[in-house]
Order: sequence, then structure tokens, then C-alpha cells
Amino acid sequence: MKPQDLEKKTAAVASLEHVEDGMRLGLGSGSTSAAMVHALGARVREGLKVECAVPTSAETRAIAESYGIPIVTLDDVERLDLTIDGADEADPNLALIKGGGGALLHEKIVAAASDKFVVIADSSKLVDKLGAFKVPVEVLHFAARPVKTRIEGMGGQVSVRQRGDAPFVTEEGNLIYDCDFGLIDDPAELAELLGRIPGLVEHGLFVDMANVLIIARGEATEVHTR
Repeated sequence: MKPQDLEKKTAAVASLEHVEDGMRLGLGSGSTSAAMVHALGARVREGLKVECAVPTSAETRAIAESYGIPIVTLDDVERLDLTIDGADEADPNLALIKGGGGALLHEKIVAAASDKFVVIADSSKLVDKLGAFKVPVEVLHFAARPVKTRIEGMGGQVSVRQRGDAPFVTEEGNLIYDCDFGLIDDPAELAELLGRIPGLVEHGLFVDMANVLIIARGEATEVHTR
């Protein structure tokens, strides 16, 4: 197993210490979250009782269903007890950049509907300052040009995410812009400014949302809390 894959698995397994019998869970997307869902599924087969789970992507749903984890939507439950998800970058204040896999809208909705949000990542994802990873934003097709213009006016460099020869399209049918703002001095301020742009459906800055950040270094973990 590659060192980074080992760390993903280590963080994923460690996060299950926060899961208790009867919980309603939110399940994140991406490779680290996939490792977590596989580990959770193994626990379920050993007897752990999960009341239900809300997946944030079709890929996560497929893994959870393969283990017999009961799947629902947010129409079926008022609140979730816990969401576990990964991050593309995390800083010491638990501000995050997410959306590298394109599921940032679902991920933010599910995290916001949870009483506790645990983030898991390998050691490469912990940074002193966010911004080496471009900030993904989900954009309506109708607003593609004006949103791009507004972001460029804020100093961001915008590229349309591609899948093969065509633009990447999210599960909600929207575009993804990957926006380079350089290193971000104030993630909260940038998040607020992005949130004001009409037609920008959601952005990948998760500020003041995570309660626990589990970083794996080799087979050991370090835990950051807010």
C-alpha cells in the first residue's frame, strides 16, 4: 500500500471512534471517504447498528448499499448525528477547501445538516494557509459568463473543470470552476464574497463547519478540534 493510501485508511478507521449505535450518518465523497465507508461497512457486518445514512455522491451510495447500510435522503430525516468527510486542504483553524471530486454542494448541505462534522485526511492535506489547491465553485450554466467575470474581478484565475473533452457536470447538472486566488489570508472573507455572487450555487470553502480534524501520519493520527 502506498504511504498516502495507508494514511487515508488510518484516518478513516480512526474516525469511526465517533460513530455510535443508532446514529444517523452523513457519508462524504472522495477516496478518503470511500475508505471510511468500507471500514464502516465492515463494522456494520460485525454488528454495528446504523439507523440510516445520507451519501453525498452516487459513488458513496453504491459503496454503502453494498454493505447493507440503510440509505435515506434529507427529506427523510430532520438532522444527522454525524457526518464524516475528507478534504482537499485543511488549515490549523479547521477551515477547509473541498470539492476536488465535484460533490461540494451535496457535501456542504449534508455537513450543515449534522450535529457533528468530522474531517479525515492524510498528512499532505494539512497546510499553514489554504490556497495551493484551487477553490472549486459550482455554477449555473445560465450564469457561467457573469460568475467568471465577477471572480476574475476579485483577483481569481478561473478554469472550467473538464472531464475528457467536455466540461465536467455535477450531479445537479452544474459546471465547476476551479479558482486560483493564491494563498488565502482570510478564508472567511473570501467565502462571504463568493457567496454574494448570483448564479454561483456553492463554493468549496468550508469555514467554521468542521468540529474535528483527524490527520494521519503513517499509522498514527493527530486530532485537531474547534
